Amino acid sequence: MTDAGKGFSPDDSVSKSPATPVRVGLVATDPMRIMGLQAIMRANTTGRLAGGEVIPLSVPGVLNDVDLRVVLIDASCTQHLMELVATFSRVRPHVRVIVIGDSKDQEYIQQVIGAGAKGYLPQTADETEIRLALEVVYDGSIWAPRKVLSRLLDASKLDQAAGTTSVSFTERELQVLRLLVTGLGNREIAEALNIDESTVKAHLGRLMRKVGAKNRIGLTVEALRHHPDLARSA
Repeated sequence: MTDAGKGFSPDDSVSKSPATPVRVGLVATDPMRIMGLQAIMRANTTGRLAGGEVIPLSVPGVLNDVDLRVVLIDASCTQHLMELVATFSRVRPHVRVIVIGDSKDQEYIQQVIGAGAKGYLPQTADETEIRLALEVVYDGSIWAPRKVLSRLLDASKLDQAAGTTSVSFTERELQVLRLLVTGLGNREIAEALNIDESTVKAHLGRLMRKVGAKNRIGLTVEALRHHPDLARSA
């Protein structure tokens, strides 16, 4: 991604020279991707990533036993990417998440960052780009296309100027959102709540207008941003 680079740094207190090797968690199911990322990390003999390792999170107990600083998530291995990113951000805020995906849509990438990720890499990223992204995110900055970074900076300035606006939901809306963040479709939500599918669509339409979302993904991100407990209760 030639137009990617460092963004604003939300955490300038991060140590620039780790005392222990950097351990990177990996959420992926493709064996070739796992081996490729492990090889890239092993090839680092200098710099802050020297001696580091990539550890698949499928290894039992790794989240509790290993001091992970960064986690890479392959977007293709989960249908609930936004919820997964938001959960990491809420439960383990010290862990910085980088998403590897095949979308080039700027709005989608911004939503990924908005959900809590600190970086976004394309599936086609080469060894140099992956290494740079890991270093930048480890240092507390954000790695994303420059146009996305610009939009994030603009949004950050607007938030600072206007303050954080809280959005309230009715109990029924919260019930719909709890099911939405689990990845259920309209029919499944309707069956779970014993209401018509058309009623679910009406609720979702009102919710999108309420939070300013254009689609279900955007609604999920905004709902989790305003009510992080939705991921916990889902």
